[in-house]
Amino acid sequence: MAEIRNYTLNFGPQHPSAHGVLRLVLEMDGETIERADPHIGLLHRGTEKLAETKPFNSNLPYMDRLDYVSMMCNEHAYVMCLEKMLGLEVPERAQYIRVMFDEITRILNHLLWLGAHALDIGAMTIFLYAFREREDLMDCYEAVSGARLHAAYYRVGGVYRDLPDSMPHYETSKWHNAKEVAKMNENRQGSLLDFIGDFCTRFPTYVDEYETLLTDNRIWKQRTVGIGVVTPERALQMGFTGPMIRGSGVEWDLRKKQPYEVYDKLDFDIPVGKEGDCYDRYLVRIEEMRQSNRIIKQCIDWLRQNPGPVITQDHTVAAPAREEMKGDMESLIHHFKLFTEGYCVPAGEAYAAVEHPKGEFGIYMVSDGANKPYRIKIRAPGFTHIAATDEMARGHMLADVVAVIGTQDIVFGEVDR
Repeated sequence: MAEIRNYTLNFGPQHPSAHGVLRLVLEMDGETIERADPHIGLLHRGTEKLAETKPFNSNLPYMDRLDYVSMMCNEHAYVMCLEKMLGLEVPERAQYIRVMFDEITRILNHLLWLGAHALDIGAMTIFLYAFREREDLMDCYEAVSGARLHAAYYRVGGVYRDLPDSMPHYETSKWHNAKEVAKMNENRQGSLLDFIGDFCTRFPTYVDEYETLLTDNRIWKQRTVGIGVVTPERALQMGFTGPMIRGSGVEWDLRKKQPYEVYDKLDFDIPVGKEGDCYDRYLVRIEEMRQSNRIIKQCIDWLRQNPGPVITQDHTVAAPAREEMKGDMESLIHHFKLFTEGYCVPAGEAYAAVEHPKGEFGIYMVSDGANKPYRIKIRAPGFTHIAATDEMARGHMLADVVAVIGTQDIVFGEVDR
């Protein structure tokens, strides 16, 4: 008989399927996990501390870099927290634009999760499929903000600017001739809303393709069914949110239970699982993409019919229009003061949370009346989920750790902050 003894294994920190810089110390009994100890902090950037040294508006781009897959949702929580403290009213059109981009971001996040999770478990093709659709949505990000990833599009009191009337076009090159380019530009002839509308029409078919590849695939089911099971009671005790708690059968979604912006005016469903395993969490996220698509369609219909301002007219917190600034002394002063010293927020504290693609993302802010935060605390969903790694992985095989990390949908920017 071979002698089998317990040994300790380092999983990471540069492990290809650990989604960032996670170091797991695993106590193994042969191939079975006895204990998993997550070590975090290898990506620590000190975001919360940095935010205390900068004016409120200058902190916004830090939010994009927390969870760098769900950029605009992070910004949303930050601006909502400030709006709460300032008592600001956001124009309705801006609220619809925010909700639409929150849902675009949710699809972006879930596509990357789906591709990476499947790739980790051994399904290659789905990764290429998912990134094909991400490309279109990244173009939407670029059209409104000029950046494909770190948008910094939301502003205190609204959004940076209204939706553009035209989409950028592909040009002929040594890789694509005129005929190919004409085909690629077919759905780019109208406005951004037309482009997103066209995407929403095509997207359900793409989700069907993902499901054809995975949902009834016996290898996929062998790797996910019964793995990382969390009961509803335990999910609540451990502070799970988002698809992690909904996969365990708890119908908790801030968009329905504590509606913000215009979610109470929109029609959508909350998908929930039954078993609380990796497979159920997969099904929940797949259905969430379909529901996000529904929400985006409703936002497009409303935005087409209701023009209007997209940012507050209070120039102490929002920059005046460029043409006003060039011709009006008062606007120039507002502009100068806003970009040199920012604005002061009344002393007090506030917490604002959004239903981020990964769970509840919250910003708790304390102001002492100065032009920068006295304290910021970020409530990141990934941080609470990673704490459950030990419980979810115990008793499983080494290969199942990868499935557990994948199902948690972790991004280390927000875990380590």
